[in-house]
Amino acid sequence: MKIICIGEALIDMICTDKGSSLSAGQHFLKKPGGAPTNVAAAIAALGGKVELAAKVGNDPFGKHLIDVMEAFGVSTKWVLKDNDHFTTFAFVSLMEDGERDFVFNRGADGQLSRQEIESIDLDDVSIIHFGSATAFLPGPLQAAYQGLLQKALQKNIFISFDPNYRHLLFSHDKQSFIDQSWNFLECCHFFKVSDEEAMLITGCLTLADAASVLLAKTKAVFTITLGKDGTLLGFQNNTTIVPSIAVKPVDTTGAGDAFVGAVLYQLSDKKFDVINHLSLQEWQHVVANANKAGARTCEYMGAMEAFKHLNNQIFN
Repeated sequence: MKIICIGEALIDMICTDKGSSLSAGQHFLKKPGGAPTNVAAAIAALGGKVELAAKVGNDPFGKHLIDVMEAFGVSTKWVLKDNDHFTTFAFVSLMEDGERDFVFNRGADGQLSRQEIESIDLDDVSIIHFGSATAFLPGPLQAAYQGLLQKALQKNIFISFDPNYRHLLFSHDKQSFIDQSWNFLECCHFFKVSDEEAMLITGCLTLADAASVLLAKTKAVFTITLGKDGTLLGFQNNTTIVPSIAVKPVDTTGAGDAFVGAVLYQLSDKKFDVINHLSLQEWQHVVANANKAGARTCEYMGAMEAFKHLNNQIFN
């Protein structure tokens, strides 16, 4: 059985001039990315069978994304090329005051349409992961997301969700992000949020209150990632903290995506009914392993570079 990840595939252009704004920056590092793209790479690196459903431009950057995914072992059958739109870029610089200077040049990723994914064969799919904040922006991808969600529900496929909130994308329309997130939270079987996302989506001021709201309003098993402090696991009206492992972090980029990828990899060989009957102890084991994957990712510069060092031996 395989996993499908749907959403953004893009190029991060990271300014390497320390403290510089994008307008003043001279040097940029090209990095393949996009949250669901990262998750797919992590799953494949661990040994899982995974397909990515996304759209890139018919240009050198789209080719680069496809080449990187295939090198990891991700099926790119549903990474479609768009002749009319360029590959999406995110330009990022960390300025002296710690704030990010960010410009999002959206191109092909938002053009993946509901009609284009209708022909995806779900008969041998065990899990579908929705993990792209950009899918909540207006455009064809938004409808494609909703369409695949409905197909997954009809076919009783395990649904995973990670909202991946990006303030710079939704600073003027947070409520749209919150409303669309709840649509998925109420339907999915597993979701992962950060502590910031948990409080934003629930409107709570404390993590404990946010967890209580998520327990009350969703039926899913969920995790709230807490960095070096581990992960809060929500399971059957109770919460528990699953500790992480100590590492010397170099770069935290992709750690959350590695965590999600590790969770889904461990579930991918199980039937829907088996996953739904996992015990608290079994979920704690899954999350503990995922914490290891996320922590190990922090030991390398860049998500894709880190994923090259991921394998299922880290779970031992």
